[in-house]
Amino acid sequence: MPTTYIDEILTAAINLDASDIHLTVGIPPVFRLNGELRRYGKDNVSYEQTRKISKLLIPERSFDKFLEKGEMDYSYSLPGVARFRVNTFHQRGSDSHAFRTITTGVPTIDQLKMPDILKVLSESQQGLILVTGPTGSGKSTTLASMIRHINDNMSKHIITLEDPIEYLHRHGNSIINQREIGSDTHSFANGLRAALRQDPDVILVGEMRDLETITTAITAAETGHLVMATLHTSSAASTIERIIDVFPAGQQSQIRTQLAGVLKAVVSQRLLPTADGKGRVSATEIMINNTAISNLIRTEKVHQIPNVILTNRATGMHMMSSSVQELLANGKIARHVAHPYLKGEG
Repeated sequence: MPTTYIDEILTAAINLDASDIHLTVGIPPVFRLNGELRRYGKDNVSYEQTRKISKLLIPERSFDKFLEKGEMDYSYSLPGVARFRVNTFHQRGSDSHAFRTITTGVPTIDQLKMPDILKVLSESQQGLILVTGPTGSGKSTTLASMIRHINDNMSKHIITLEDPIEYLHRHGNSIINQREIGSDTHSFANGLRAALRQDPDVILVGEMRDLETITTAITAAETGHLVMATLHTSSAASTIERIIDVFPAGQQSQIRTQLAGVLKAVVSQRLLPTADGKGRVSATEIMINNTAISNLIRTEKVHQIPNVILTNRATGMHMMSSSVQELLANGKIARHVAHPYLKGEG
């Protein structure tokens, strides 16, 4: 049974199937239910409650760092209920908390109803696979399902770098070592450099945040590893542009050539509310690198990538609008939800 205020709130959120929980001073707890924010109860959260939660949940060794930096990422486990990814941060002189629920057990690609091409991509021997989308679009869950597919079907050494660790993988046919940024390694860049000396076959990078991490990830993909990572971009074209733009102008030509050679695929996704209002469903754009796309990346014609995707559906590629149209046609989502994604709709 819950023994603290925060455990009671989190248990209630899980019972309501909330994906996120927000605690901030001056309003009641707020849950995200099927993508919509809803207040829970009528009692406002107090300063004392949020600070007590900070002291209770943030590891003691990290609390001084939280006070200095003003924010802290970590995970929290409520036995028998769920695990949570947590960001605690200062705002207007008080603490606020954002919890993301982590489903117990690692879902399969089939359970997520993601395209089967993800299974094929997961079995790649080397290269760079990017899963993109805004915060809360299910990127981490998709990557976890791909790691599970490898673990269930192949004998590999998998190293994950996560901030924080969300899904807990068990060793299966593969060996899986999971490292958390801040406690197991200082940064994504440090962990990624070290991973190259740890005999990995597959490296998962929770987020490619900076120049050093992106550079090392590309190098790892070039040297015979399968690298999976996330970016907060909305499409294949914008993902490629984002990576190139991180580099100084004098290096961009070289990076285009490298990226054209190592990029395996870009999977962009959104979570859309279902027509019955009881859940959410994934809509995806999938780009698989081929000769035509490689040439577009090298020759600075990334804006033409959607044309290649449209003409290569038979190979597993599709645009976001096609995925949304299919969900609409199958009655999975409502027209007003689909409308912003459908080209040519009035």
